[in-house]
Amino acid sequence: MMYWNQTSWIWMAVMPLVWIVVIGLVVWLVARFAVNTDTRREGPQRTSASRETPEEILDRRFASGEIDLDTYTEARDRLSSYRERP
Repeated sequence: MMYWNQTSWIWMAVMPLVWIVVIGLVVWLVARFAVNTDTRREGPQRTSASRETPEEILDRRFASGEIDLDTYTEARDRLSSYRERP
């Protein structure tokens, strides 16, 4: 005669959910540490204390082609005259 426990159907329903949670947790941990490792390799990140100066922004925009030479020169002159004020 075969023994049948009345609560065994509960375990049959719960165990796949437990395995899904365990596998999901492992994937999440691996992804989280992989992202942190990549961030550490890139070097220091810019913080609000080390923001770009207006001149750096202007240089970057000129280098990427967002602004032309005339606009760049005019903006550089304005920035330098602004910096020279007491």
